[in-house]
Parts: sequence; C-alpha cells; structure tokens
Amino acid sequence: MSNEHKHRHEPEHGHEHERGSHDEQAPEPERDHQPERDPERAHDDGAAPAQEHEDGSEPATAPRTGRQRLVAGLWPPRLTRAQLIVAVLLFVLGLGLAIQVRTTSDDNSTLRGARQEDLVRILTELDNRGQRLQDEKHGLEDQRSELETSSDQAAEALKQTQEKARQLGVLAGTVAAQGPGITLTVKDPHGQVAADSLLDTVQELRAAGAEAIQVNNVRVVSDTYFTDGANSVLVDGHRLAQPYVFKVIGNPPDLEPALNIPGGVVQTLEKEQASAGVVRSQKIVVDALRPSKQPDYARSSQ
Repeated sequence: MSNEHKHRHEPEHGHEHERGSHDEQAPEPERDHQPERDPERAHDDGAAPAQEHEDGSEPATAPRTGRQRLVAGLWPPRLTRAQLIVAVLLFVLGLGLAIQVRTTSDDNSTLRGARQEDLVRILTELDNRGQRLQDEKHGLEDQRSELETSSDQAAEALKQTQEKARQLGVLAGTVAAQGPGITLTVKDPHGQVAADSLLDTVQELRAAGAEAIQVNNVRVVSDTYFTDGANSVLVDGHRLAQPYVFKVIGNPPDLEPALNIPGGVVQTLEKEQASAGVVRSQKIVVDALRPSKQPDYARSSQ
C-alpha cells in the first residue's frame, strides 16, 4: 500500500517540477521603454503633459475652444463671386456717400462761419429776389388783363409791344438806359485778377437783379465773354484798362449786399490782392451800345 501510494504521487511531483522549470525558463515580456518627458520642460513648451490611456493607446486630441472654431470658420475666407460683387458695390456706394457728405460740408462751410448780420443780409437778398419775381408775375398778369378788357385791343397791343421792345433793347444793349444802381471799381495793382473773376462778378450782379451792366466802355449782354490777355483782361475782344469800373442798374439794396456776402466777389478779389469799392447812386447811366444784329437763322414764329 505504501509503495503504491508513493508511486501514485510521484508523477504529480514530476509534473510540478516540470511545470516549475518551465516557469523559471519563460522569459518575462519586454516592456517598451519610452523616455520620460520632463513635465517642467513640457510646461515650458506650452503643451500640457500627455496622459497615456491604461490600455497603452495614443492620447486623444484636446477639444478646440469656441474662439479657435470661430477663427477656423472665418479664415481663410470663402467668398463666392456673387458675394465679391456685392462687397465691391457696397464699397463704391459708401465711397460715393462719403464724397457727397464732404462736398456738402465744404459748400456749407462758408455759411457756417458767417456772422449773424451776414446771414440776415443773405436771407434779405433771397427775399428780395422772390419779391422781384412776384412783381414780374403780377405785371404780366396786368398786361394780359388790359389786353382782354381794353375796347381798342389793337392800340393796347401796339403800346405793350413798343414797351416790350424798349425793355428788350436794354437787355440786348442796343439802347441806352439809366436808373438807380451802383458803381463797382476794381483796382488790381499786381495784375492778379483773371478773367474768370470778372465773369463771376457779372454773374453775381445778374443774380442780384442787375438789369443793365457796363464794364468801362463795353456793354455787357447775354453773349459777352471774358478772356485773359497778355497783361490785361479782354471783354468781347476789347482790352480793358485799369481800374475796372462796373456801372450797374438795379436795386442798390440788393446789388451791394450780393457783392459783400462771405466768400463773395469782394472777398475773392481781396484774396487776389485787389481792392473793390461799391458806391450806391440813384442815377446810373449805361450808355455803351451794342450794334443790333439780325439773326441768320432764327425767325419769329408769329
């Protein structure tokens, strides 16, 4: 019994010894030795130290912030052709509006810096112009009424026609005229006054209600032109000698303020180192005449 028992257990011990020897001979699995990264150095580089997963897989990328997603969505820009055309049109529109606002500001800068009495004078001049237009309107209405109610319409029509011819003669410069007005004397010792300055003077006087204008010995009419000569200014081909004397028939309270408004004729001439003097008078004689010209092509339609 004892021998059988011993013999029965020996194989088990042999197997245990054999299994133990295999355990001793089995090599241990090699571990990947990766160089440890210094946390302080990683912190200096601006990156957080990587954390490995327990299963040895690569760490996942850190999620982006909202600001990073916004930048990634806006840059680089992705513009279609239609969006580019709309952007260009909006730019051109904005540029045009800016130029318009600046131009309007420049035009109003003179009035913005004007004194109160100058503004009052400008408003008075505008009121006078409106009143002159109203008077002309009433005069034409009276003429129409006289023609409609007169018993001798032919005689009345002839009378009005002759009066109209005299008025047109004054405007055309074919007849002499006299009446209240002003005398404007421009002295230019340095020769800085150009033809356009004298033309602006005539235009300003016409806008103020001048009915007849004479510069030195030249009658100013609708087709009068000013040009620069060698050392002087020419009017309709006639050389003007200094000083330039404007004889103007019209309402003196309207004509003189029109020349003295801020940025007007007088200030412009003074900037050109010239002097301008205005004298009112109740009798101005404009006697320079223009020859009557028969039009080559235009004929009366009546």
